[in-house]
Amino acid sequence: MLQFKDIITLVDCIVTEETTLKEAIGLMYRKKWNLLPVSDSAGKLVGVFTRSSLSHMVLDECPLTSPIKKYIKKQVETLPIDTPYEKIEMIVKNSPVGTGVIIDEQDLVVGILTKTDMVMSLLQTSQELQTIKILKRTLETVLDHAFDGIVMTDEKKNIQMVSPPLLELFNLQLETVLYQPASKVLPQLHLENVYESETAEVSGFLEINGIKYIVHRIPIMEDGKVIGAIGKVVFRQLNEVSELFKKLQKAENKADFYHRQFQKSESARFTWDHLSTVDPYMEKLKKSAAKAAKGRSTILIRGESGTGKELFAHAIHNSSARNLGKFIVVNCAAIPEDLLESEFFGYDEGAFTGARQKGKLGKFDLANGGTLFLDEIGDMSLALQAKLLRVLQEREFYRVGGTVRIQVDVRIIAATNRNLEEMVKGGLFREDLYYRLNVISLNIPPLRERIYDIDHLVGQFMIEMNKILGTSITGIEDLAREILLDYNWPGNVRELRNVMERAMTFAESGKIKFEDLPDYLLKQVTSKEPAHNVSLVETAEREAIKKVLVQVQGNKVRAAKLLGISRSGLYEKIKKYKLSI
Repeated sequence: MLQFKDIITLVDCIVTEETTLKEAIGLMYRKKWNLLPVSDSAGKLVGVFTRSSLSHMVLDECPLTSPIKKYIKKQVETLPIDTPYEKIEMIVKNSPVGTGVIIDEQDLVVGILTKTDMVMSLLQTSQELQTIKILKRTLETVLDHAFDGIVMTDEKKNIQMVSPPLLELFNLQLETVLYQPASKVLPQLHLENVYESETAEVSGFLEINGIKYIVHRIPIMEDGKVIGAIGKVVFRQLNEVSELFKKLQKAENKADFYHRQFQKSESARFTWDHLSTVDPYMEKLKKSAAKAAKGRSTILIRGESGTGKELFAHAIHNSSARNLGKFIVVNCAAIPEDLLESEFFGYDEGAFTGARQKGKLGKFDLANGGTLFLDEIGDMSLALQAKLLRVLQEREFYRVGGTVRIQVDVRIIAATNRNLEEMVKGGLFREDLYYRLNVISLNIPPLRERIYDIDHLVGQFMIEMNKILGTSITGIEDLAREILLDYNWPGNVRELRNVMERAMTFAESGKIKFEDLPDYLLKQVTSKEPAHNVSLVETAEREAIKKVLVQVQGNKVRAAKLLGISRSGLYEKIKKYKLSI
């Protein structure tokens, strides 16, 4: 038979009347206890310091160094360590008290019986000691780290366990919920339903503070009788789940005309793995973009030509809840102005001379349920900007020559290399559309500001081009490398890729040499002696180290990690370049 001493939480710390408020807070936080037994110099119990005591000290604005003596509760319910387990079962089932203090034969404090201990004792009366300890740790870990909300009630419909996410969702405190009737503190969950139905059920969509959630109610059965209930509250990423269900329904409707058109449209080809970088800012930008991808907001990607704006758009779509939908690209600068409207919205039969007999679907139709990427958005005319704004606001449009209102569910990702703020000031871009597009803005830095990425991308392109071109290039000579590092790269990553393709095509040995680079790159170094070029790498390296050190506020450990070098190596380079940061 399980012994009482096997289920209690042992007290392995000493709390006296002279213990400070700061020390008490630290113990409660680390131990996750609702009270601290307070002992005298002989180890005998003199009272308890509870969360309520802590609250009173905070409200009284006591300094952290204040002793807890005046706030100790003297009246304490104790239990002897040799109390029979059967008696403990009765106490646990009927006692409203959350935590009890356990004493031994000499009235010395040996442990406490916590709320978790009580619940576990009811659940595991026939288990061996090791099984109880393992299950206890498992349940506590599950509750503390549960992604969604979990609550458990007993036979009397009182709450016995509750997870932190559920408390956060309903803005409740643990002490005001535990051992209270679920119908009183969480009436919106309707857990009492399963006590009558004796079957699991799932609620419809509910809402609190603008957050949608659903409740999965599960009865706990024993010998054909309900002895408790579990409520699982799912509220995180329900928008994405809803989107997935919508797409699933569309995929199953094979006869739908729009679905057939949807299947013919394009798909995103790139993921975050294709955006290769070792630059700290770019890594942070990728993480921010991946987080933004999970939502529904419009995203504006900004950066110079060739920095990888379209790759970001592809990766955002592929990591979003719409990744099963289509990814439609419209280059606003490449389509003639008089055709842009029909490309966007499609047209009905007979809309204009030369139109197809059955009309044509537009990009918004094709992207329905997916993502529409508007590249070079800054090159769109003001007239079309107004129509685009209406679609973004109303989620509906009319086809050219049509009278039927078409509703769509499309996420917009826009990109531009132009200064939209200046265009707004000059009246070339609608201010209301600018704010509608600029909900989440991602600014991709040019390659010239990502010194270490040049070296990194050279290596990546070398691997890629060897496969494509059938070459066997194994490296790049120092002088050629220094020229690449010193170049300003107005065409950014796209230009670097083209230069690498050209150099590897002309390379006659196993390495790319100075003469294998394009002429326009060589012209920039014709006036320099090769001996002077050794400083180019050092200059780039020095500036990169300075930039990282500023970013991490001088933290050498973090800087070395971001730079991909050892800490001792970083110290040597700081000394070499006489950096004072």
